[in-house]
Amino acid sequence: MDLTISRAALAQILEAAAASPDREICGLLLGSGHAVDEVLPCANVAPDPRESFEIDPAALIGAWRAARSGGTAPIGHYHSHPDGSTRPSPRDAALAEPGSYWIILGDGNASCWRAEPSGFVSVYLSIA
Repeated sequence: MDLTISRAALAQILEAAAASPDREICGLLLGSGHAVDEVLPCANVAPDPRESFEIDPAALIGAWRAARSGGTAPIGHYHSHPDGSTRPSPRDAALAEPGSYWIILGDGNASCWRAEPSGFVSVYLSIA
């Protein structure tokens, strides 16, 4: 299984993570099936963005409203780990919605995961 994302979209989120090395950045992956059509940067409203992320609920609601009106739907999230790890943390696992994709950024790298009921499964990130 793989997830396809454009080189420009991946570069956009890697650059955002590099520009904010001490706090987690986050956003939505918009698309359909196994393809990201667009990334939507979102505010991290977590109480301590150095340790975790929480996508602004208003952005998430807005993305779902746009999808109902014919726009692309959220198929997952992206966020960075300032410690450099690109593996899901225990907190990530607790928040994961089965079927969603997660791109995790750290130290200029990106990994992709799909949340399953049994935990995260590594997914190949295909660059279009």
